[in-house]
Amino acid sequence: MMDLDPQLNHAPDTIKRIHIMGICGTGMAALAGMLQASGYVITGSDSHIYPPMSDFLSGLGIEIMSGYCAENLQSHPDLVIVGNVITRKNSEAIALSQTTLPYLSFPQALAHFFIRGRTSLVVAGTHGKTTTCSLLASTLFRAELDPTFMIGGIVKEFNANFRLGKGKYFVAEGDEYDTAFFDKESKFLHYRPEIAIITSIEFDHADIFDNLDEIKASFRKFVRLIPEKGLLVANLDDPNVAEIAAEAKCEVQGYGLYTENSTLSWALGEMKTQDGTTDFAVYREGQLWSRLKVKMAGRHNCLNSLAVTAVLNRIGLTPEEISNGLSTFAGVKRRQEVRGEKGGVTVIDDFAHHPTAVRETLAALRSAWPGRRLITIFEPRTNSSRRAIFQKYYASVFDSADLILLREPLPIEGLDPEELFSSSRLAADLRRRGLDALSFSDTDAILHHLIKRLKKGDVVAILSNGGFDNIHARLLAQLDS
Repeated sequence: MMDLDPQLNHAPDTIKRIHIMGICGTGMAALAGMLQASGYVITGSDSHIYPPMSDFLSGLGIEIMSGYCAENLQSHPDLVIVGNVITRKNSEAIALSQTTLPYLSFPQALAHFFIRGRTSLVVAGTHGKTTTCSLLASTLFRAELDPTFMIGGIVKEFNANFRLGKGKYFVAEGDEYDTAFFDKESKFLHYRPEIAIITSIEFDHADIFDNLDEIKASFRKFVRLIPEKGLLVANLDDPNVAEIAAEAKCEVQGYGLYTENSTLSWALGEMKTQDGTTDFAVYREGQLWSRLKVKMAGRHNCLNSLAVTAVLNRIGLTPEEISNGLSTFAGVKRRQEVRGEKGGVTVIDDFAHHPTAVRETLAALRSAWPGRRLITIFEPRTNSSRRAIFQKYYASVFDSADLILLREPLPIEGLDPEELFSSSRLAADLRRRGLDALSFSDTDAILHHLIKRLKKGDVVAILSNGGFDNIHARLLAQLDS
């Protein structure tokens, strides 16, 4: 096992052929598509080659090598891009360390090939990054500014998580997760922000951060990257964001909820939700600025829209252009996405996994579907949600649901049982609070129980950041039978 030579961590002057290690990841496949569209010859390797990314890459004619090995580098590419999934023990990474091939991480490559030369608009924060990025990119597109973007979800307007435009703006989802095995700093530190949004700062990613202070330290570095002539749009209702924003050397425009004594640059006023569309008041420096609409429910989505409004106003869009972009936004897959309705039962898919995201999502769905019974199925799947760190907090975030069904998570290798999250313990805690909650060992057991309890008019919200054993399609199929 050898470390990569830091002297080779750069892009060479002449590049024709690029090899991507870990190419089947959602972001890596999107990067491969963007690079190929830019004229580069792309190859890639991965140990998990399966749809939809394998189909996407195959459709582009990109050669994918199954598994990692030294032979994958024998074509002598001009540059190797090393995905975050690759460890220093990876056989292909070891082979790379024994060559003189230049290499970049995913964030470095994104910055070098696509952010450089453009105005970088970066959305960062624990929650809401994907939706906020998608709103921003879609509105820029509607305003005919032809943006380029890379986003962590499929934007329905484009049916893709990336776009290669000819305009001056790049919209980046600024993830605080680490960059690569050879660079443990956060991804967003590579994205050269000129205008940035910070939606929230909470503890997350327990596999790489030990505590909230470490996360704040990373956000401090990010804020320092914004030039003095730039702009930080910060949710100052979040005390952690306010603490970090106070250290910015650029202009800060704060946003949050409207109060009579508010000193926020942008404030969210009265909200009205009907048929899945929310109409809300926007206050600018304490004065009513406009009323806007977005085809989403929930206070958090209105705040995301407010942050986008601040950025778009800064770069010169008119209130009419902003209103048109927000009101026509078609949404993001796996964010309050209605997967289907069978037998009078509506099935919704959402990505929520952090306790705050679960609480806000369920509150939003309650407002969007008033008078309907809301059933929530939750799968703890991320590294953080499978640990006991949020065990007690989860007990207070399901109040908007009428029935809660919990899947026991897969254990994390190397952790003691007391360090692991327990769905059965959470179900017991929820029942003590008067909620109807049960835990199950697997997805089959959940479906078996659920199908017996469903009634016409129910709304089933399935929350997971993974595929959840295709539970959505399986449930709809059973309802159709």
